Amino acid sequence: MSVQSGVGLPEALERAASALPKEADSIRPANGDPAQLLDLLGTQRAATVLRWLLEETPADAADLVAAWADASEQGAAAVLAVSEEGLPKPARKLLRRAHHQLRSRGVPVPVAVPEATVATLPPVEEAVEEAVVTPLDPHGSRGAYLVASHPAGGLRMFEVVLNDARGIAECRVFNSSRSRVRKFLREFGGRGRLAPVSVPPDALRALVSRAAAVQPANRPLPRGFSEWRSVLCVTDGAPTPGELVREALGGSDAPGVLRRAADLVRQGEIGPWPPEAEALSAVADKLGEVAKGGAIIVSVAQRQDRVQQVLDDAVAELVAGEFAIQTAMRFEETAYVLWQREQEAEARACLAAAHAFRERAPENPVARSMLETVLASVLAEVEQAIQKDEPQGVTRREREGEQC
Repeated sequence: MSVQSGVGLPEALERAASALPKEADSIRPANGDPAQLLDLLGTQRAATVLRWLLEETPADAADLVAAWADASEQGAAAVLAVSEEGLPKPARKLLRRAHHQLRSRGVPVPVAVPEATVATLPPVEEAVEEAVVTPLDPHGSRGAYLVASHPAGGLRMFEVVLNDARGIAECRVFNSSRSRVRKFLREFGGRGRLAPVSVPPDALRALVSRAAAVQPANRPLPRGFSEWRSVLCVTDGAPTPGELVREALGGSDAPGVLRRAADLVRQGEIGPWPPEAEALSAVADKLGEVAKGGAIIVSVAQRQDRVQQVLDDAVAELVAGEFAIQTAMRFEETAYVLWQREQEAEARACLAAAHAFRERAPENPVARSMLETVLASVLAEVEQAIQKDEPQGVTRREREGEQC
């Protein structure tokens, strides 16, 4: 959203080719050569490319303006075809210098004659404050975007990447025109399952405040966040989006609602939000021991039962620890997203899952589905190892009968 610093003309032109597909076939063959680029594009298309560079990376556009203004009448025409309207200040200054140089060489430069107007007070732009959040990714991270009016005009947009377990990962600030921010949000909203949903601005601030409160000591808060903390956080206990949907929909005791949440996890629709690597590694090690077997010969069924016991024990530990509260909050935040998308049944299933985690219910099919989803590849390897050790021609009943 903000004007980028120079990256070099060839790289800037490659970005232009990606952003301007109609001009890409002429941009790339030129290999960054301004003269060849001008020949391939022609005057009007060259002006289109130059305007994109002036908007996005004026430092690199300066090289192209200088080359084209000195090259030929066609190059000068391409430079003069670009209007200053809507360009950032550095780009406008660049064009004005080019116009002055062309005029000093005798090239006719059109002069815009201002229309006669009656002096009036400048219009006061309506104040803007909006917020959107993305769904949680499989690891529990999400993007939060707060848009507010800029004191000097236009809009200021804050982008914060946060995670309830790991704190604030990134914080960036963009200043731009209202039209460009609106365009960004429209395009962002067309990303299907990844599209953000609207939230009350203070609900977003409550989310950011909650993430900042759990920032690990070994991971400093981003510098940009520290600068804008008073804008991005709340101190009055405003509800998060998850708390809003919990209040709106309440709980659900309908039969099978928890099973629906477990199915959503297995289908990859939400989660699985794994526990900390240390806890996950411990479970994987225990499963590995089952896969190895041992000196005592036991049946396939017994080893499979042992696998289920390892998973049962792991689930019991997960729902008894801090992981349960983090997971409950994540299901509530997911319920809000589904609620905003008018998927009320799925939202209620997520709220039921959140309640089960908050109550630390020992029978939690959702926790089991999360763990099995995260450990799917490990469980497949264990099952393969167990089946491989089964002697050929011996049935499960015969093996169990031998041990009785």
